Amino acid sequence: MKLKAIVAAVMGAVIATSAVAKDNSEFKLGFSVPQLANPWFVGVKLGMEKACNELGIKCISIDAQYRVDKQVSDIENMINDKFDAIFTTAIDANALIQTFEDAKKAGIATGSIAQVVPNSHLLYGMDEYNYGHAIGTQAAQWAKKKLNCKGKAALITEDNVEAVKRRGDGIEAAIKEVCPTMQIVARQAGDNPEAGMKIIEAVLQQHPDLNLVIGSNDSGGIGGYQAMVSNDKVGDDKAVFSGDATKEALALIAEEGSIYRGTVDLYPFKGGYESAKYLYEMATKGLPAEPKKVFLPYVPVPQEDVISGKYKPAY
Repeated sequence: MKLKAIVAAVMGAVIATSAVAKDNSEFKLGFSVPQLANPWFVGVKLGMEKACNELGIKCISIDAQYRVDKQVSDIENMINDKFDAIFTTAIDANALIQTFEDAKKAGIATGSIAQVVPNSHLLYGMDEYNYGHAIGTQAAQWAKKKLNCKGKAALITEDNVEAVKRRGDGIEAAIKEVCPTMQIVARQAGDNPEAGMKIIEAVLQQHPDLNLVIGSNDSGGIGGYQAMVSNDKVGDDKAVFSGDATKEALALIAEEGSIYRGTVDLYPFKGGYESAKYLYEMATKGLPAEPKKVFLPYVPVPQEDVISGKYKPAY
């Protein structure tokens, strides 16, 4: 009888635990966003929200406004509020290592996407240099075809983020490989539309004959495009290229007569959706002993594929 009582108690505990596990209404997933002014992160957020809706869990996004101290504080608050899972794109990965250790000690599933925190349970990373090279190659091939590799180019990069400098290097290397005679007249950090616009407006003051703007992401590229158009720098010998394939950039690419001639899809929606699914599974089925590693795919998206409908946006 004593053994039966023990078995019954254990079984009752298992059933109670299972019942709690099946109730997702209190499960909380947090996403610390570097800045929502960057449309790529909006795509990640939308993907996460779709997964959360399917799972019936709560998801909360908090904008760090590109401040390292705020991102650290935001994640610390999520830990104190007993979130079940947390993920981020690191502004400064080194600043988050201890914070993620604290989260893991609290039994929280941790993840990072694009610019990863090395001790995350989920490492949804990317090859920055090769991604930049894909952006630069598409732009340089246009310059070779339309300008015979003559003319001037300006790069809007994310050199203010240590982990992303290699992306700018990849862009620059591709230009030099495909169009070695092309002049690169500027390489400046500007990872949101306002910053991108200011950079190109300043470049145009010194180089009114600027032909080509290349953004390491759509966010800066959109600002560069706006500066070119507002200064009447349009026509067959002008172009803007970038990377991310956000819906904002795709809308500009599709406009009649647009000089926004291409982007490279980094699948933000897919990344956000899959990150939420992976982290939910980790939090509910057990944290992994070794990190799960996934890489963001990327595919060039030329203007003609957007206009023809050959390219199908993910969201």
